[in-house]
Amino acid sequence: MTTGAYVRLGRLATRVSRLWLGTVNFSGRVEDDDALRLMDEALDRGINCVDTADIYGWRVHKGHTEELVGHWLAKSGRRDDVVLATKVGGEMSERINDGGLSARHIVTACEQSLRRLGVDCIDLYQMHRIDRAAPWDEVWQAMENLVASGKVCYVGSSNFAGWHISEAQASAHRRNTLGLASEQCLYNLAVRHAELEVLPAARHHGLATLAWSPLHGGLLSGVLGKLAAGTAVKSAQGRAQVLLPALRPAIEAYEAFCDRIGRPPAEVGLSWVLSRPGITGAVIGPRTVEHLDSALRATELRLDDDQLAELDRIFPPVGRGGPGPEAWAD
Repeated sequence: MTTGAYVRLGRLATRVSRLWLGTVNFSGRVEDDDALRLMDEALDRGINCVDTADIYGWRVHKGHTEELVGHWLAKSGRRDDVVLATKVGGEMSERINDGGLSARHIVTACEQSLRRLGVDCIDLYQMHRIDRAAPWDEVWQAMENLVASGKVCYVGSSNFAGWHISEAQASAHRRNTLGLASEQCLYNLAVRHAELEVLPAARHHGLATLAWSPLHGGLLSGVLGKLAAGTAVKSAQGRAQVLLPALRPAIEAYEAFCDRIGRPPAEVGLSWVLSRPGITGAVIGPRTVEHLDSALRATELRLDDDQLAELDRIFPPVGRGGPGPEAWAD
């Protein structure tokens, strides 16, 4: 990736790569030594953002992935090259206050994340999901104290509705503070309901928007071909398999389309996400260096207007034949 591949973090001045290295697959689907290598390889290829969360690594223990990232930062000496993002709000234990977005938990969780990561400051501290029990004055008081003390640089959100973003920003403006820097949302060809309110709200307020699961857990990476060949790993489980029965005709058409244009489905799906208005970047979860290289090739793929129109026919937006959010509710 060249310098031209970097963009501003929404309305803010910090520059970030279009791809963010997500770590949700570490400590479970990716062995620790391979994860350390992936982080090195990602930075060597120009990715400057590493995204994690305090609950990641739960297959070993919650917090393990932050510990792993911290070990890598200490070993590699590359802290200054990384925009480091983590999240708060998930349930860390069965203790009654060890989760959510109370001021008490935000401050305690931040201290614990800093310790596990081995850093003095978290560049982007994201609320993992909305906490309807936490008033915004309480949330912002905690976040402002962390920023003022130099422990957090920017605050972001994840999995917020459009009105949550607007409410958060209105509260921050009343307090004369910066408010949210970014929103990280589920967004891909198969699940497009973020286009209804989340993306417009984020653009209106100048937030960077980061798409997580841009291939929907492997659903858009050639799942039918992999299942037929017996090579499916992630795409044979989880959210990919939940949606596959309902979307099989569309997935068949999609994989046929990718065959016609001569590009792998994973690269087409990721390229489409990165082409969308308002999308700052995509959080990828490669399990191998080959997956990483495929994602980088997607940043160079430019789908033409006819190809984009064909993808809209295969996966229509909400309101033009595509399913709304309720179709994917648990």
